Amino acid sequence: MGYTRVLIVSSLLLVFQLSTVVAKGKAIGSPIMAPAPAPGPEYTNLTDLLSVAGPFHTFLNYLVSTKVIETFQAQANNTEEGITLFVPKDSAFTSLKKPSLSNLTSEQLKSLCLFHALPHYYSLADFKNLSDVSPINTFAGGNLYSLNFTDDSGTVHLNSGWSRTKVSSAVRTTYPVAVYQVDKVLLPEAIFGTDLPPMPAPAPAPVTDIAPTADSPAADQTGKARAPASPDSSSPSASHKMMSWGILKHLVLAIGGGFLMFFL
Repeated sequence: MGYTRVLIVSSLLLVFQLSTVVAKGKAIGSPIMAPAPAPGPEYTNLTDLLSVAGPFHTFLNYLVSTKVIETFQAQANNTEEGITLFVPKDSAFTSLKKPSLSNLTSEQLKSLCLFHALPHYYSLADFKNLSDVSPINTFAGGNLYSLNFTDDSGTVHLNSGWSRTKVSSAVRTTYPVAVYQVDKVLLPEAIFGTDLPPMPAPAPAPVTDIAPTADSPAADQTGKARAPASPDSSSPSASHKMMSWGILKHLVLAIGGGFLMFFL
């Protein structure tokens, strides 16, 4: 009896020890894995993007030559703020006569390129709020490098003082990069001065030709104005009057001749 109890206790202790060793082995061999981090935003290559869209070749060439493209690229992919670009089409540079960009220094041209970007990502819906807090400083910095925004029923208008344009299309709107096409080159006051160009005069209202009334003596049957008749021009009523006067004169002469013959 005593031997049996010892055997049972020894078996239980052995089982307990084995279970403890197995549990430790599982803990050591199967460590708890930390959750994988959320994937970051997709890398955006601005050079490739602007090369395909547009055409924006002229603006892209300015960005590359001034190395501003590197600044924009770092802002787009290495910050949480993101970036908003306003990209003029090639035709915007072609139509730009005065002022000319050919007389700008290298620093001025660099500032001009930086003036076309905001150091923050803005969706189209965000511009409605920007119109309440304008002007907004651009990448070029300073009050003379700021832009005014207005939202007109969903159409975004930009005003730099020298340039007044609007967003004509959205090239890319995925965070952290927003690229919007504009119809004009944005010209800052810091480069071109505060002697702003005059506002274009409104188009004159169309002049409506007023046709004379049908019973007007200066109108014909088509309703168009007719030149007044000259005093010596004949009309049916004038011819009738002249004929009646001639008959009456001959009648008076005939009657007078009859009386004269009677008395003779």
